[in-house]
This record gives sequence, structure tokens and C-alpha cells, in this order.
Amino acid sequence: MNSAAILWTGGKDSCLALYEAKLSGYEIKYLITLVPANPNFLAHPISFMKLQSEALQIPHLIIEITEPFKESYIKAFRNLKEKYFIDTLITGDIDEVEGHSNIVKECADETNLQVFLPLWKRDRKEIMNKFFEYNFQWIFSLVKKPHFTNEWVGRNFNETSYADLLLLENKNGIDICGEKGEYHTLVIDNPSFTKKIQIEEYSKREKDSMHYMNIEKISLQNK
Repeated sequence: MNSAAILWTGGKDSCLALYEAKLSGYEIKYLITLVPANPNFLAHPISFMKLQSEALQIPHLIIEITEPFKESYIKAFRNLKEKYFIDTLITGDIDEVEGHSNIVKECADETNLQVFLPLWKRDRKEIMNKFFEYNFQWIFSLVKKPHFTNEWVGRNFNETSYADLLLLENKNGIDICGEKGEYHTLVIDNPSFTKKIQIEEYSKREKDSMHYMNIEKISLQNK
């Protein structure tokens, strides 16, 4: 069995990649979040990822990345291989972002880490339909103007919101998976979670071109 770690954001794509990796026989040893100094993630709070780690019963490692970034990635990946005995790195990447190469794949190659990308280049609608098939529950945690209004913040992914995403795709050409950064998500439950994350209190905030969820109180609930 392959000993693997997954690059973790807490969003739908990393959760789906983890789920499909497990179906493919990978043993996920760690959730890995690469962060800058003093991180302040609006879309994917560290505190939320920690609860996901507890729900998944998989340890969460936070690794600081500094400039020059490529060298920092290589150092981090080498450490995963030598200290944590990881031989495969999993990511939820779907496509190149604005034509940039896949830095994770490049740096993993330099450290002889295998990379598994279960979502890479897959049809967007096929990916979105997997969330229904696997019974994932997730919310929109951050959305970008001008395509989205603040009414989307905190909205659940379901048949209605998916239909609205398809309308926005037809009208404005958005990527329905949000791969161009149009929106971000947080997974609150899926079949791999031993408990469900309950967002008890939150407010909606605005910053620059973004509407986002400011989570004030969260907890784990028995399923």
C-alpha cells in the first residue's frame, strides 16, 4: 500500500482527491497545508482544517513556505519523504492556473516523490457530479465579484446552487469548479468524516473583490 500525504485546503477538491485516493488504495498518513509566514486564510481557515483533521482522524501538518518558493517546496517535500516516510503526494489540482506549470509536480519530481492527481484534466461536470454521487456536503466560503454576490456566502452545494453555477457558466464563462479562483469552499461532511462540522455562528465580510465567510463558532457533531 502506498504511504501518501495530501496537500490540504479543506475545500471540495482536496477532499474529493483524498476520497478517490482512498478508493484507489492509497493510505493517507497526513494532511499537508503549505502556508506563508503569519497566514490569514479568508476562504480556508486553519481552525476549520484542524476540525476536518479530527473528523477524518488524519494528522494535519502545517509547513511554512518562504521565498524563493520553488526551493522551499523542494525542501518541504524532501522532509516529507525523509522524516515522515511519504512516497506519494496527492493534490486536488484540476488544471493549470493561468497557464502556469504545475509547481507541485515539478518539485516532487526533484525529490523522487510520486504524485497522484485524481482530478487532473477531468471534465468539470463529471467532477461536480461526484459530489452528489459520494454524498459530499460543502459550502461556499468565499466568492469573487463581479460574478457572485454575497448571497452566495455560506450557501450549500445542492441541486439548486449547482444549477445556478451552470447559469453563470453560460452567461459569464466561469469555471464551474472555481478553478480560476472564482469561488472557494469548505467541506463540512463526507463519508470519510467520523463527525460532521457544524458552523454555529458566522458573519459575511467584504474585502477588495471578495465576499467571504468569517466563522465565529464551529464544532464537531455526531452523525
